[in-house]
Amino acid sequence: MPSVTSADGTVIAYETVGSGPALIFVDGAMCYRDSGPSRGIAAALADSFTVYLYDRRGRGGSGDTLPWSVEWEIEDVAAVLAAAGGEAPVLGVSSGAVLAADAANRLPGITRVVLYEPPFIVDGTREPREATFTADTEALLARGDRAGAVKKFMKHVGVPGFVVAVMPLMPPWRKITAVAHTLPYDLRILGDTGRGKPLDAARWAGVTVPALVMDGGKSPAYMRNGTRAWSEALAKGDYRTLPGQTHIVKPAVLAPAVTEFLAVPR
Repeated sequence: MPSVTSADGTVIAYETVGSGPALIFVDGAMCYRDSGPSRGIAAALADSFTVYLYDRRGRGGSGDTLPWSVEWEIEDVAAVLAAAGGEAPVLGVSSGAVLAADAANRLPGITRVVLYEPPFIVDGTREPREATFTADTEALLARGDRAGAVKKFMKHVGVPGFVVAVMPLMPPWRKITAVAHTLPYDLRILGDTGRGKPLDAARWAGVTVPALVMDGGKSPAYMRNGTRAWSEALAKGDYRTLPGQTHIVKPAVLAPAVTEFLAVPR
């Protein structure tokens, strides 16, 4: 299995799927190549792109050098970008979309960004994330309560209580709890974007490449409002809604939108 070494010496595992120009995919919270949407999305894009799938640090085949920082996660993207030839667009979903934009803010080799449903809360359409949410999650993990940390996160993102209750009986549970320690990484990447306040556009002032920011037509109002606000905060942000989709977007619906956007000369 190929890998790259990030700037701090962390080994980052990756694989490629498909053929054509490079496209780097950035996963969201607790997801990696063997758990989450990445392989399905890559398969749907494989006819048009060589999709680079990598395990974010602390997940799958990648290392997890401490202390963690968002700067190191961006360096991980930079290492994969170098393996892809030094220039490529980036596709990110959920909190991975936020990391993708943060990377585009600093890495000149990122040529375009496609961002699907950042979990922002920018108004009063739902309760904001508590100011202590990240610290409380870290406290659970410090006590060894991986299951508690995952359940807390799942409830926050709107997974029904009865589903959360039965999740430990499902096959994916072991994979999810195995990467529970990375939850604070994504929460820190999100920062204060879940506090029910307008986004700080200055955070992404360096993202000057074309950006497609998408949401699902069946997603909650708060998430769609946050997505639209983000598109307006980006210098070259285009906003698009995928009808019938939720936060768990279907690869067969996402892929044509990605392909269309990346195919248009800019």
